[in-house]
Amino acid sequence: MAGPWPDADSVARFLLSLSVRLALAMTAAVVIERAVSAVLWARREYIQNRYSPLAHRALSADSEALRRLADIPARHRLSVARPLLESLIDDRDPALIVSTRAVVDALSIIPIADRYLRSWLWWRRAVALRALGVLQLRHYTAAGVAALDDPHPDVRAAALDALTYMQDVASLGALVVRLHDPSLQPARRLASLAAFGSQCEEFLLELSEFDVVHLANYAQALAICGTRRSRPVLARWTQDARPEVRAAAFDAFAHVGVDHEGARLAIAALENGDEAVRAMAASALNGWTASSEAATHLARHLDDAWPVAVRAARSLRSMGDTGMIELHARAARPDLVGRLARQTLSTVGAAC
Repeated sequence: MAGPWPDADSVARFLLSLSVRLALAMTAAVVIERAVSAVLWARREYIQNRYSPLAHRALSADSEALRRLADIPARHRLSVARPLLESLIDDRDPALIVSTRAVVDALSIIPIADRYLRSWLWWRRAVALRALGVLQLRHYTAAGVAALDDPHPDVRAAALDALTYMQDVASLGALVVRLHDPSLQPARRLASLAAFGSQCEEFLLELSEFDVVHLANYAQALAICGTRRSRPVLARWTQDARPEVRAAAFDAFAHVGVDHEGARLAIAALENGDEAVRAMAASALNGWTASSEAATHLARHLDDAWPVAVRAARSLRSMGDTGMIELHARAARPDLVGRLARQTLSTVGAAC
């Protein structure tokens, strides 16, 4: 026969006791975690303070310092190398990269990074890729390209960073092909192309001839690395049936600069039914001073949708006296157009 059910007071005492124990366990876990973090931080600081002067002497090609670094305990080497590698992220001076490589070689860090690349721990793979990238060890370019398919997003991001740092033209094809890869962060994809500059342009133009589905993406990339060479192709894309392609093409024109044909197309596109196309067409006319027609058309759009009006005002500001005349003519108006014109003119005055 089953025993009697516990009364409510017993259950309450049990639950209270359990809650207290769980709270104590969680508190202990937090205390232990913070204590361990503090110990690791103190250890890292101690190692860096101890060997930092030696590492800086080694960066100055001090052979004795390099020899002494080669003799430090293996357990200290990553802590010594970390700040040297991190400094290369902000300072890409070629001489510093070369001297840091010498120090890293003395510390035997490359074999560790090579082992980390094959680790099942994602953070080790990411650390290894960034370290090899900032050192511009281009014989690891293939490893960086392969890591673009890593299952962990942070490792894929690290691979893009590494290839951006390396700037090895051998990776250019893979980067351009993956321009549309949604598994890679968009900002990093474009930054990797920006690092190569105009070297990307020819490849982008060639691929666009066969991959018309992604013309908007190619135009977005040309807005970063395109030159005047892209103008005829961009002009053709401004006539594409898709508004996103037309808008991206005019945005790229704002980067490479319009010629007479591009200006004519941009002026015509100011009357397009799509707001984004009108806004980018207004941006494309930035700095165009070969005719007064552009300023007249832009001025008419100061009372357009706000994104269009702001870009039109900026382009008028860039046109010198021709644009200033149009802005002054509307600055006295009491409405939003007048306010925008006055604000644009005040910006010009502040810049002067």
